Amino acid sequence: MKHLFSFVFLVMLCAFHNIHAAEEFKTSKGKVLITPINHATMIVEWGGKTIYVDPVGMAVWYKTFPKPDVVLLTHIHGDHYKEAVLKEVVGPKTQLVAPPALAGALSRGLKSKTIAVASGADTEKVGFKLEAVASYNTTPPRKRFHPKGQGNGYVLNLGGKRIYISGDTEGTPEMLDLKNIDVAFLCMNLPYTMDVAAAAKAVKAFKPKVVYPYHSRGQDTAKFKALVGDAAEVRLLNWYK
Repeated sequence: MKHLFSFVFLVMLCAFHNIHAAEEFKTSKGKVLITPINHATMIVEWGGKTIYVDPVGMAVWYKTFPKPDVVLLTHIHGDHYKEAVLKEVVGPKTQLVAPPALAGALSRGLKSKTIAVASGADTEKVGFKLEAVASYNTTPPRKRFHPKGQGNGYVLNLGGKRIYISGDTEGTPEMLDLKNIDVAFLCMNLPYTMDVAAAAKAVKAFKPKVVYPYHSRGQDTAKFKALVGDAAEVRLLNWYK
């Protein structure tokens, strides 16, 4: 009976949200698993740690995953940050990481769990080296969406692998200066970030080994892949099931 209940519960979860398969990469300290959830949200599992990135949507989406050891927040917009969801998913030992602009806006309970990391800084307080990369718009008509100083992307250093998660940004100098990126998750959607041509140009500049388009609703990701060509391995996932 217990197993039947578990099966029914899993079916119900899938009815709310289709569970995506995890992408797997080898590191010097075991596998890293990256599960796309939706739009800009993903879960990274490595070294006994579970890392949620921009958890939004419904708390039920996360029921099949362990409580997070770390939650990475890129910026304050509602498709990246929902305090009600955070309160549901965080556990007593969860650490949050946020840019200072967002850390200052959190409620007292969440703020006490949060490490504010400014763009250009790094921290190892989360159990691995985490680098904050400035994320912002550079095209004048779009600067109102993501002004400089508001948001972070992040580079996760996990067992020798460097994984870049862009947050909402265009191809900033900080992005283009990145080195030795093994895996990149790169946003592309107009009018808020950049188009597929600009994203492909950025890939050719900072040269990640593998790149995933994400935060890409309505964009022609197949065109992005064609534009990147052999500059990187482009993997297309369906983030909007």
